[in-house]
Amino acid sequence: MKKNLGTYINPFTDFGFKKLFGQEASKDLLIDFLDTLLLEKEDKIADITYLKNDHAGRTELDRKAVFDIHCKTINGEFFIVEMQNAKQEFFKDRTIYYATFPIQNQAIRDSKKDGVVWTYELKNVYSIAIMNFRFDEFSPITKVKHHIMLKDIEDNTIFYDKLQFIYLEMPNFNKGINELTTHYEKWLYILKNIPKLQSLPPTLQDEIFMKVFAKLQVSSYTSEELNEYESSLKNLTDFVNSVNTAEKTGIIKGKIEGEKTGIVKGEQNKAKQIALNAIKKGFDNQTIQDLTGLSAKEIVKIRKENI
Repeated sequence: MKKNLGTYINPFTDFGFKKLFGQEASKDLLIDFLDTLLLEKEDKIADITYLKNDHAGRTELDRKAVFDIHCKTINGEFFIVEMQNAKQEFFKDRTIYYATFPIQNQAIRDSKKDGVVWTYELKNVYSIAIMNFRFDEFSPITKVKHHIMLKDIEDNTIFYDKLQFIYLEMPNFNKGINELTTHYEKWLYILKNIPKLQSLPPTLQDEIFMKVFAKLQVSSYTSEELNEYESSLKNLTDFVNSVNTAEKTGIIKGKIEGEKTGIVKGEQNKAKQIALNAIKKGFDNQTIQDLTGLSAKEIVKIRKENI
């Protein structure tokens, strides 16, 4: 029997992410989403061109946990948009590493041939990470959007604004449908909640969001596409389960190791206390060693520390 896939596609799957943001027919959705994230940006995005993202260095974890789109605006600005499903040890490092590719690719490789001397002027590069996890347990649970640029640490002024990183901690976004007040909040609500919805809520009946719901409606896809989506959904479920299992295993293992360490440490402390009492009563080292199991060196040390 065919699995119930719900009413709407999950955008946190590879299939859903590419359908929502990664196709020519979805270009206006991606542009609207990016403009919403960069409201302070003076010039809005008029058009984008999708680029290949076949850079070297992809790990097995990247391929399972990260779905990304690379694009360029007609003004020459570069955007990397990622849907990230699991925390990685060097997650921030990885996003910075991949942001260097569009920077390096702007260099004029053969300036002598065309009589052009490159002055190192760069176009803006934006890295957007939609994260299905929190940075860490110490970050504020109410903060969703982190907008990062190079700043002067002494006076907090922006030093360089052509390289920007935006991280969205989706687990921290918990507003209900009736609490949404901005276009930005509506986008976040849809990304997080659309797989659980049965229909388009009245609050979200803007033209752009109506297109989002139509784009992600399960009934609009062919059997072949739904098979692909089901496979993508299974990959996401399996991956999340494996990560959760690994975390639980690590917690249990850590707890067991901690208990073992505590027991050993407790026994050692007890033996040292017995040795100290025996020293005070005038016992010789060999007798104390027989009583406690401590080494002769440890007993000598206890004597010196308590003379």
